[in-house]
Amino acid sequence: MSTVAMITARGLFGRRRALLLLPLPLLLIGLAAICKAYDLEPTQWGEAVLVGLGFAVVLPVVALIVGTGVLGSEVDDGTLVHILTKPLPRRDIILAKFGVAVLATAVTTTIPLFVAGALAGSAKLGLALAVAALVGSFAYTALFLLLSLLTRRPVLLGLVYILIWEGLLGRWVSGTRVLSIEQYVITIAHKLQPTTLLDAEVGLTTAVVMSAVFVVLCTVVAINRLGSFSLAGETS
Repeated sequence: MSTVAMITARGLFGRRRALLLLPLPLLLIGLAAICKAYDLEPTQWGEAVLVGLGFAVVLPVVALIVGTGVLGSEVDDGTLVHILTKPLPRRDIILAKFGVAVLATAVTTTIPLFVAGALAGSAKLGLALAVAALVGSFAYTALFLLLSLLTRRPVLLGLVYILIWEGLLGRWVSGTRVLSIEQYVITIAHKLQPTTLLDAEVGLTTAVVMSAVFVVLCTVVAINRLGSFSLAGETS
């Protein structure tokens, strides 16, 4: 399992894909720092930067890049066959790749969100945002890892979920929010550190339970899906 994790980490950070992880987090910190430097009130920019950019763009997009990258490219180029020839349980392969993906996503998103939150309010707000981003890293990564096994266009479907389901429907159709990871992280952050900069639309119980459901269900389905792959790279 550790060998798979090491190979996955080298492959992920050794590709140009890894360079795509940096611009958005740096933009988040940069915008927050500029607003702070010009002494703008957090009420003027906090929600747009922390939620509109941080939770709605940086967190899901980074998770999409990482989640689809740890396994999706191996499915496309056929190197998954090499992994499947190893005497490893499919569960261990998925869990190892999921662990690497979560770690990479969490490190890339929690730090800039903590910094932006501290600039917008306090270290407590920054910590609340970081904890919420950590929860979101688990949920988003599990979903996007599963998509990489279900379709040859996981990035496209992931963008549909982020932009259409969460970005459009999640803001105008209340019933869709119960299946929006973005809403979960907003609620968790708001409950940890209440602030007018965050507008929670779902209950804390819903946010915590549904985050766990996303992680467990997507991981289990991914394990079963990988188990259906034959050595020819196709499902049996």
